[in-house]
Amino acid sequence: MILTVTLNTALDITYRVPALRPHASHRVSEVLERPGGKGLNVARVLAALGHEVTATGFTGGTTGRVVRELLTADGGVVDALVPLAGTTRRTIAVVDDLTGDTTQLNEPGPVVTPAEWSAFQQTYDRLLASADAVALCGSLPPGVPVGAYAGLVRAARAAGVPVLLDTSGEPLRRAVAARPDLIKPNADELAELTGSHEPLRATRDARRRGARTVVASLGADGLLAHTPQGRWRAVPPAPLRGNPTGAGDAAVAGLLSGLVEGLPWPDRLARAVALSAASVPAPVAGEFDRGTYEELLGRVAVTGEADAA
Repeated sequence: MILTVTLNTALDITYRVPALRPHASHRVSEVLERPGGKGLNVARVLAALGHEVTATGFTGGTTGRVVRELLTADGGVVDALVPLAGTTRRTIAVVDDLTGDTTQLNEPGPVVTPAEWSAFQQTYDRLLASADAVALCGSLPPGVPVGAYAGLVRAARAAGVPVLLDTSGEPLRRAVAARPDLIKPNADELAELTGSHEPLRATRDARRRGARTVVASLGADGLLAHTPQGRWRAVPPAPLRGNPTGAGDAAVAGLLSGLVEGLPWPDRLARAVALSAASVPAPVAGEFDRGTYEELLGRVAVTGEADAA
């Protein structure tokens, strides 16, 4: 079982408009609702790939009930979310059909009380006992300690469960020191962590700070991986038009699935890049176009060298 953690879950609402214009009224052509937050997006992609996956984190209020109903509607994801007194946030994505651009509006999360945080930690420790890998994803809601991910990384390591971390800012900086097995920052997050805007140098520095493996997401330029087994670069054959929201989460799902299946690093990276690219033409985050994925998988260019620590 793969466990995903989303402490700041959301109800993702996507509006499509013919053309987005500031200071104007718009007629919405389509509205889509999906369970959101990075870890829930990862969980849904993993389930679509056929993996057994359990999602935990927080939900609350009417919005939280909708998230839980949507999450388990197709039976692919096991719901282990912890209830909150507060109300789950919403995120609004406005997709401009003329340009393909997406404008994102993210509400703040509800405040988590000390008792609720304690209840989550108990749930997390219980779920680790049957997990093959765990992904810690996204921002921290108000009330959760800034060092929360560091504690969750240490708990996973104590349980012998490989842990992937996908967050940013101070939570990332603190959690890297707890030695996660893998971090997946984008270029800006990696530069903020290390102070370097040169990706190869930055991945090397992030490993020195504690991350066993660093896979940096470079947008349309693919992924750069610095691992104990070697260094690789994986690049998609061509950029795709669509909504890039959730592309990084699809890449995380590819990396996690490759980990539990024991794939060599070049194959893991090819899968992650193909899934990431195939999520762009999908209508919402947490989904991917299977035909595009299968077509791209053999065309991702992976270059690099093994045994370069």
